[in-house]
Amino acid sequence: MSTRISKVNYYYVAVQDRPGEAYKLLSILAELGVNLLAFAAVPVGPMKTQLTLFPEDGGQLESMAQKSGMELDGPHPAILVQGDDELGAFASVHEKLYQADVNVFASSGVTDGRCCFGYVLYIRPEHFERAARALEI
Repeated sequence: MSTRISKVNYYYVAVQDRPGEAYKLLSILAELGVNLLAFAAVPVGPMKTQLTLFPEDGGQLESMAQKSGMELDGPHPAILVQGDDELGAFASVHEKLYQADVNVFASSGVTDGRCCFGYVLYIRPEHFERAARALEI
């Protein structure tokens, strides 16, 4: 597979912090054929959870949200890195950004336990193009 780095867009949606809310949204997206490249959920207060959606097709997600009355915050740019898992894979990405004087303000990565990894990097908008150049995307 080697390493594939791409620009992606993500969207936020806030839901009540209770069992089943992520399931409900993810089920609807699946039924409507919205493919997600990545997904995250974090608490944003005592009774709210912020779901972060990285759709393969942002227009499809936006259209679905508009029809259903769902309030999306986005699109926001991010970087998605996918590749063969090897020692230092995350470090090599950060080295290029460090050399370009780009700060990663948040990130999340995971390996599949066999041979591949996925890594999402959140870059401030004012540094995004510099990051894209540094990573040759």
